[in-house]
Amino acid sequence: MKKAFLIFLATNLFLASLCAEESVKAAQSKLKEGGFYFGDATGEYDSATAAAVTRFQIRRGLSISGRLDAATAQALGVAPTATAAAEPTPASGTWRRLRSGDMQFLKKLNAGEIAPPEAPAEASPSPTAATVAKKSKTRRQVRTAAPAPPPPPAPQERSEMYGAERLRDYVGAFVLAGLDPQIGAELEFFADRVSYFGEANVSRQKIRADLLRYDRQWPQRRFWLAGEVDVARQADGKLRVTFPLRYELRNGSKRSSGTVIKSLVLRKASEGDLEIVGVNERKS
Repeated sequence: MKKAFLIFLATNLFLASLCAEESVKAAQSKLKEGGFYFGDATGEYDSATAAAVTRFQIRRGLSISGRLDAATAQALGVAPTATAAAEPTPASGTWRRLRSGDMQFLKKLNAGEIAPPEAPAEASPSPTAATVAKKSKTRRQVRTAAPAPPPPPAPQERSEMYGAERLRDYVGAFVLAGLDPQIGAELEFFADRVSYFGEANVSRQKIRADLLRYDRQWPQRRFWLAGEVDVARQADGKLRVTFPLRYELRNGSKRSSGTVIKSLVLRKASEGDLEIVGVNERKS
């Protein structure tokens, strides 16, 4: 009887693994079609696949987890895994690929081969008589002469879009690092001294202690990028990156949820990467 049960259990585990592999293959194919993934559809949930899933989650307003969860699978149009426990999960350190910026992805995005995140729909004003007349005139002109092709984007505009998209991935990497199995992984984003939630000149050691406390207080965490990433260059050359972040926190029966407007102040590190020299947030 025990032997039969073990055989039954082993068979179920094998089938679940096979199902998960097929889900990953299908997800890799979909992500490749969308320009988020550039490898082969192998069915292996490696760091490149997890990074591609995270990029997709960031740009679709999904929970940033790096996991091929049910909501992400649905958005991709692939079959989800049978249980949450069987969901493919990212390896520790996957956030590093996002932080450094996947140049292949960003170049395709900058070239217009990947659609940028959709802006929130805005109500269009009612057309005035002058607008209608202008449209009618344009239609008559189209019949008599072929329209001139639109001018190519100015290099500065392309550079700004490229920078904003890289910073969007940087934000996603920072959030993902906060969920990494290695507690305090996001410490690697900070400079040696930081303006930390209103307190000046905070050391990395003190930040680490705060991150460990936060992990003990809220061991279960979910985050969503809840809007656009706003980038502004300060007078001192640093970048201020502001974004709305939705959160759900749990610790047993205790729960907390809401949205904050988070602000990061970034500067170039000596090795050419970006590091956080200031962080703050306020309730939305």
